[in-house]
Amino acid sequence: MAILITGGAGFIGSNFVLDWLAGCNEPVVNLDKLSYAGNLDNLSGLQGDARHIFAQGDIGDSVLVAGLLARHRPRAVLNFAAESHVDRSIHGPEDFIQTNIVGTFRLLEAVRAYWAALPLQEQTQFRFLHVSTDEVYGTLAKDDAPFAETHRVEPNSPYSASKAASDHLVRAWHHTYGVPVLTTNCSNNYGPYHFPEKLIPLMIVNALAGKPLPVYGDGQQIRDWLYVKDHCSAIRCVLAGGKAGETYNIGGWNEKPNIEIVQTVCALLDELRPRADGQSYTSQITFVQDRPGHDRRYAIDARKIERELGWRPAETFETGIRKTVQWYLNNPQWVQRVQSGSYRNWVAKQYGVA
Repeated sequence: MAILITGGAGFIGSNFVLDWLAGCNEPVVNLDKLSYAGNLDNLSGLQGDARHIFAQGDIGDSVLVAGLLARHRPRAVLNFAAESHVDRSIHGPEDFIQTNIVGTFRLLEAVRAYWAALPLQEQTQFRFLHVSTDEVYGTLAKDDAPFAETHRVEPNSPYSASKAASDHLVRAWHHTYGVPVLTTNCSNNYGPYHFPEKLIPLMIVNALAGKPLPVYGDGQQIRDWLYVKDHCSAIRCVLAGGKAGETYNIGGWNEKPNIEIVQTVCALLDELRPRADGQSYTSQITFVQDRPGHDRRYAIDARKIERELGWRPAETFETGIRKTVQWYLNNPQWVQRVQSGSYRNWVAKQYGVA
């Protein structure tokens, strides 16, 4: 028995691979293109581990995917592979269309052919789990109810539109062809191995480097924050017990405005790695022009997964963010290696600060 993971060298995917192999001996076939956010450093602890089989390649490479499926005969395929950064999608949407829509289509077609040829019992047990985002639902007003699985899909960025399209493809391949699919829509993840263009790791890295901490607009955009290891446990739960064709929202029950997130990170750094001059890291906060079409609020109603599968997050935001900040303080070499020249150029271009 084995499972096939796509995008398993990225932030969430690599955390899932590590979590999976820490808890069981079922091998993982890991397909990742190793684009800018795919980092084998994340999986260095698995070097020499026969349970981790890595293949570099694109989910849109139908021949490659078909070969991996035929050779390893996985009982499940978990699709983490995606272009996932909203700001990058605004500057260059085509990569998001190619990976998130065309790539998902080709992956689904390869999986459909593989699944259709399985013996009946293996067909019944097989699952294709598609990992998506709460951003497909659009934005919420301050007093609106959180996103439920039945919420209307109203994406507002090229990234979220491409993910919504991929969700629709997954649903259609179930209803038209019978492929046993599962879809999860998660809220904002944070934790170890997070590429430092996203809010929390960017704040940690910039703070320690004495750089400005760029905050969009007034900083009052609200997100629901989910510790990545809780996300991994939820996906395992959905894979084990989810009903084929169903969607499950995964959230952390932690709605907080961005400015509060930044202030919390600063307070933890003030405690764990104080500045030499005795000032708070909050003095580095710099408000910058808001990005186009910035959704005001996301919030996940995660009652379905709790009701049907018994899952709830183990971490509060307070425990999860402390673990996250401490991980970055303990792993400066990882941060240094991931901070290539192109990364620094990107941050300067996007936020207007060096």
